[in-house]
Amino acid sequence: MAAGKEIRGKIKSVENTKKITKAMEMVAASKMRKAQERMRAARPYSEKIRNIAAHLSQANPEYTHPFMQVNDAKVAGLIVVTTDKGLCGGMNTNVLRAVTNKLRDMQTAGVSAEAVAIGNKGLGFLNRVGAKVVSQAIGLGDTPHLDKLIGPIKVLLDAYAEGKINAVYLCYTKFINTMKQESIVEQLLPLSSESIQTEGKAASAHGWDYIYEPDAQSVIDDLLVRYVESLIYQAVAENMASEQSARMVAMKAATDNAGTVINDLKLVYNKTRQAAITKELSEIVAGAAAV
Repeated sequence: MAAGKEIRGKIKSVENTKKITKAMEMVAASKMRKAQERMRAARPYSEKIRNIAAHLSQANPEYTHPFMQVNDAKVAGLIVVTTDKGLCGGMNTNVLRAVTNKLRDMQTAGVSAEAVAIGNKGLGFLNRVGAKVVSQAIGLGDTPHLDKLIGPIKVLLDAYAEGKINAVYLCYTKFINTMKQESIVEQLLPLSSESIQTEGKAASAHGWDYIYEPDAQSVIDDLLVRYVESLIYQAVAENMASEQSARMVAMKAATDNAGTVINDLKLVYNKTRQAAITKELSEIVAGAAAV
């Protein structure tokens, strides 16, 4: 019964794996609800400030912020948002594939890239492909904290304000529903980018003008800082909600697959055991007949 003992060992091993994946599925389901609530709570503010930024890009303010200016630098910035941990299906793979396509397009256009990595998986990927990582934010936990994000992001924002890079792109996974997440690569800066053109089309139907109090510079400076912060925070919140949803689905699939493997192994074990019993009975009968 050496073969039977080996199969029993495999069954026990798969059963232990099944317990782990089931526990991870339940933990992910619990975290997913909180992450989705946090993400949905932040969406109205993010959408509203995006609308205001779109209107502002169509207006003719007396003060032009550096984020609204276009320069001719041959360097672009990428903010890559991924997870710190794996076991969440193809979520990171999809967004990193989109980043790869963007890097290839930039290389074709003769533009080099500087990247900020938010999440350990994205950091590892950027290091492997040889991209220049100027700053990073890893170990964010299950809750996005803006104070941990602003420092790394400010490196790219300052470089753009100084004219060292010509655009800043934000790459993350947008939460659609529990079963579906979408990889997004949108242009964050300059303000006249495609990232706000959907709202900008509505704005272009009529002119937008504002009365600034106390002055245009103070208002626009604060507004655009809030615009960038809210979009970064929302991207990380969307990514975290997507992560827990993808992990729950992946762990459920792993648990179901483990159950299928266990059933198959039990069937093989029973057949092996029956064959061994039949062989022993045949030997006993043969020995009795010989006597």
